[in-house]
Amino acid sequence: MPGPTRRTLLAASALGAAAPALPAAVAPAAAKPKPSKPKSSKDGASYRAEYHFTVPDQWKNDPQRPVWIDGEYHYYYLYNADYLSGGTTTGTAWRLATSTDLVSFTDRGIAIPKDTTPNGDIWSGSAVVDSGNTAGFGAGAVVVLATMEPDESAATQAQYLWYSTDGGRTFTHHGTAPALANPGVKDFRDPKVIRDEARGRWVMALAENTKVGFYHSADLKRWTYAGGFVKEGLGVLECPDLFRIATDGGTVKWVLGVSANGKASGLPNTYAYWTGEFDGSAFTPDAPDPQWLDHGFDWYGAVTFDKHAPDGTVDPAVRYAIGWANNWDYPNTTPTIDTDGFNGTDSIVREVTLRRASGGTYYLASRPVTALDGHVSRTVNLGDLEVDGTRVLAYTGTAYELTTEITWDRLTGAGVQLRRSSDGGRHIDAGVWGDYAFVNRRGAANPDTSGKWQESRTPFDPSAHTVRLRVLVDRTTVEMYVDDGRYVHSMEAFPYLVDTGLALFSADGKAVFRNTVIREFSVR
Repeated sequence: MPGPTRRTLLAASALGAAAPALPAAVAPAAAKPKPSKPKSSKDGASYRAEYHFTVPDQWKNDPQRPVWIDGEYHYYYLYNADYLSGGTTTGTAWRLATSTDLVSFTDRGIAIPKDTTPNGDIWSGSAVVDSGNTAGFGAGAVVVLATMEPDESAATQAQYLWYSTDGGRTFTHHGTAPALANPGVKDFRDPKVIRDEARGRWVMALAENTKVGFYHSADLKRWTYAGGFVKEGLGVLECPDLFRIATDGGTVKWVLGVSANGKASGLPNTYAYWTGEFDGSAFTPDAPDPQWLDHGFDWYGAVTFDKHAPDGTVDPAVRYAIGWANNWDYPNTTPTIDTDGFNGTDSIVREVTLRRASGGTYYLASRPVTALDGHVSRTVNLGDLEVDGTRVLAYTGTAYELTTEITWDRLTGAGVQLRRSSDGGRHIDAGVWGDYAFVNRRGAANPDTSGKWQESRTPFDPSAHTVRLRVLVDRTTVEMYVDDGRYVHSMEAFPYLVDTGLALFSADGKAVFRNTVIREFSVR
C-alpha cells in the first residue's frame, strides 16, 4: 500500500472523518460485542448494513481466509479496538466470527490480541488446520502465519507463528522469533499458506512488493524459498491467494490472485488474478495480464476459501470469496462512524466458479452465496415491465436485492436508479450503456471526494440485445453482478436514509425488464 503506513491509517483517525454532506446523527457509545447482529444506533438513524457482515464496533479491514472447523466457518479479520478512542494504542488484532451459512455470523471476540509481544500488532496472514500434526501442536491444531512489523522505520516485516488447541478460539504465540525472517526488503507480508498434498508439504505465497514469493515447509515452522512470480505496473501487491479449482467438466486450473492497484493504468484496484499452472514452486500464467474478480472501487483485501458440505467434504468446483468494502484512498470516510460507532463492512460472500469463454480463455464467475435464499423476508414479484424513458416504481427500500433481465431491439442504454430521492435528483445508476456495463455513484453521497472514482465500467456486447442484472443494495454498498458474473461491480455509497425510491430507465428506445423480482432479507 503506497503512501502512509498501515499503522498511521489505523491510529484512531476516525474522529471527524465522516463523509461531508451526510445527514447529522448522534454518535452512540461504542457497541459491546454480542453473539448476534449488533444493534443499530438508538435514534434509528442507522447506516449499519441489513444483511452484509459488519464489525460489532470500532474498525475492521482485511478479511482473513475462513477455515472450516467442527462444522462452522471460522472467519478472522483485522480489528482495531482503539480506532474511535483517539488513544496511543494503534494497530490490529485478529477478531473471530463464526458461521454455518456465511450470511449470519456470531461474534466470538478477539482470537489473537495485539501488542502482547515486542513485535507489536498482527497484520494479515492465514490460518490452516494441521490435521497431520506436522507442527507438533497436536492433530487438528489451528496454526496461523501472520505478518508483524516490530519497527516500521526499518525492513522488519516478517512472518510469525501462532497456534490454537481449542478449535481456533484463542491462540498462543510460538515465541517472538519469526518463522520466516525478513531478507532485507521493505515489503514482505500477507502469507497465504496452503497444503500441497501431492508433495507432502506446505506452500506459502507471500507479497513482496511487485513479486509473489513461494516458500516450502514440512512443519510450518521453517520455510525455504522456492521461486516467485513478478508483475510490474499494479502497485505494491498485497494479500496473495493461491488455489486449485475445476470446471464442471473436470478441467483443473491453478489460480494466483493478489490485491492490486491498477488505477494508474485505468484498471481496478481490487483482486487481480491469473489462471495457469503451479508445479509446487513456480506459477505459469495462461496470459501475462490479469483478469479481475471485481471491477468496482471497494472490494479490497479479498480472500477465497473452500466450500464445504455439512459433512466437511470440499467441493472442487466452487470456492467462496469475501472482500473488504472499502478502499485505502478513503478508509475513514463513512457515516457509520457517527451513526453506529463503527467502520467496517464486508461484501456479500460470493460463490466463485471456473468457466471457459468461447475463445478458450478461462475465467472466474461469481454469484452471491446461495444461503441468502434462506434469509428472504419479503419477495416482490414485478413481472415484466416495459420502459421508455424513466419508470418510477412503487417499491421503496434501503436494503434489498433486485434481479431482472433487460431486453431491447434498439437503444443506447438501460438500467436501474437505486436509492432514488423523491424529487429524482439523487440516485445511484447501474446498468448498460453502449458497449459497457456500469455503476455510477455520482448522484449520491459517497467516499470519493476527488471525483475520479465515480463510475466503474466493464465490457458489454450490445449486439446481444439482452443483459441479466443482479444488484445487491444495502445501507452503504451496491454490488452488481452482470450476466454470468464474470463482471461484478462492488462499491460504497452513502445515500440519505430518506432516499428509498427505485426507478427503471431506458435511453433512446424501449426496453422490457423481464422477470423483475425484489427480495428483502432478515439476518440475525
